[in-house]
Amino acid sequence: MDPNSVKSTLSNLAFGNVMAAAARDYKKEVLAQEKSQASSSNNEEVDLDELMDDPELEKLHADRIAALKKEAEKREALKRQGHGEYREISEGDFLGEVTGSEKVVCHFYHKEFYRCKIMDKHLKAVAPKHLDTKFIKLDAENAPFFVAKLAIKTLPCVIIFRKGIAVDRLVGFQDLGGKDDFTTKTLEVLLLKKGIISEKKDDEDDEDDDNDENNRRTVRSSVNHDSDSD
Repeated sequence: MDPNSVKSTLSNLAFGNVMAAAARDYKKEVLAQEKSQASSSNNEEVDLDELMDDPELEKLHADRIAALKKEAEKREALKRQGHGEYREISEGDFLGEVTGSEKVVCHFYHKEFYRCKIMDKHLKAVAPKHLDTKFIKLDAENAPFFVAKLAIKTLPCVIIFRKGIAVDRLVGFQDLGGKDDFTTKTLEVLLLKKGIISEKKDDEDDEDDDNDENNRRTVRSSVNHDSDSD
């Protein structure tokens, strides 16, 4: 037999044995990794089960659910009292409305006054965003008794009530820059400073400010009057 041939054969056999050994080692390593991953997964499942059974976590979850339920019930109760919208009332309803809620904003207006329509637009935008406060309007011509009692001389006149007591007022636009083109945000900030509304919890952008120009055009379609007295 050719010595070179024998040498080649032995070399091939040795290479084959090395490859076979390498294949076995690789297979062992893969199996070990799979076993390790399975063990880690089991540990995670155990940890999650332990968390689910954690009494402190369960209490936090229950407290959160209870708080959300209480808040929802409060919102529904306020809506039943007329909160969350800007409504017109009659003189006969006035006392019940202003004494029936802790915080009330009432706009005394005249249907022909241009600036009253501007105030209407902004109060209508503010009301749904501040559920804790009731927003109403009353036609001054149809409420002479309360116009006299509250010494209302100039319209628009927005009176702020706390627990049925008139504590502050906005007369015309003198606290709003004295011009017709103030924004809803300007009115909102003023009411916030007067403490009749609370600061919103979220940071949502005011769509009302984005639409102010369109709203002003709508209001200006009416006859233009300056702010007026009765």
